[in-house]
Amino acid sequence: MAGSGTAHLRDPDEVLLRVEHLRVEFPVGRSGLRVHAVSDVSFDVAPGETLGLVGESGCGKSTTGRAVMQLPPPTAGRVVFEGRDLTELRGEALRRVRPKMQMILQDPISSLNPRRRVRDIVVEGLAIWGQGTKAERQAKARDVLETVGIDPDQAGGRRPHEFSGGQCQRISIARAVMTEPRLLICDEPVSALDVSVQAQILNLLQDMKARYGLTLIFIAHDLAVVKNVSDRVAVMYLGKICEIAPPDVLYEAPAHPYSAALLAAIPVPDPDAPRRDVEGIGGEIPSPLAPPSGCRFRTRCPRATDRCAAEEPTIRPVADGHFVACHFPLVGEPARSGGAVGSAAG
Repeated sequence: MAGSGTAHLRDPDEVLLRVEHLRVEFPVGRSGLRVHAVSDVSFDVAPGETLGLVGESGCGKSTTGRAVMQLPPPTAGRVVFEGRDLTELRGEALRRVRPKMQMILQDPISSLNPRRRVRDIVVEGLAIWGQGTKAERQAKARDVLETVGIDPDQAGGRRPHEFSGGQCQRISIARAVMTEPRLLICDEPVSALDVSVQAQILNLLQDMKARYGLTLIFIAHDLAVVKNVSDRVAVMYLGKICEIAPPDVLYEAPAHPYSAALLAAIPVPDPDAPRRDVEGIGGEIPSPLAPPSGCRFRTRCPRATDRCAAEEPTIRPVADGHFVACHFPLVGEPARSGGAVGSAAG
């Protein structure tokens, strides 16, 4: 499935963040084996844009987000932010870029220091960088807390365990925007919340994006959520990107069999809605210790052929702004090949 390539990348001068051939691997003890968490992933994000990053659990979404932040630094590849390659920065040079890039982590409660009071958690970033006087920092913290719907007088002296998950996520958002970042990476910010609270947090993120001029990478496994917040959506599988498209295009006419299967799995809240018969996918996700040859999705794909095992697909356009890494996409023509196309694999 997912393949390599950079056909979907735009002019470097038009984007805020450009990730090229990102690779993240982790050693497995002394076995000599390595987990191939992210393998040759490339994407970019324009100023003010929201890129949705979706896929099954374990596909490498969160690792990609952390690698962009250099937490930890990637094994290989480039992460160019505001024209500077972060993978080449070390020490103080990298530290000074960090306030412009913030991250909202998956678990809203454990991501907050349980020993600190809310007012100290929110103001900590400014205090570390010595921005403004103590009074100015406290005034800004009050303003940001009010913006995210937290009463600073009621909440300022309390600790994270005294709040619900939704309230902790609001506090996390307040902390993230205090340093006025340009890029905000949201790592499944609503996955641990009730559906009613999810809607509130999503609306809050949209409001904060407009208020502070943020650029977002929104990581999630819920495609229905991603559609409502994204300007473009990238679908990942086993450490690779398989499809990138505007959300309306992707949801209306997915080109990759994996994307189509994910969309078919979205429950429709209407018992009378017509049933959608889409080719399903079976089997288990292969181990990232030994990914399949060629297309990584081929072991579960109903359209796989011998070519899929022998040749890795590269990302290519199938329509305006719509890119896919598949030899036999659901939209557009089959990819050209130098070799013969084999029969369907069993």
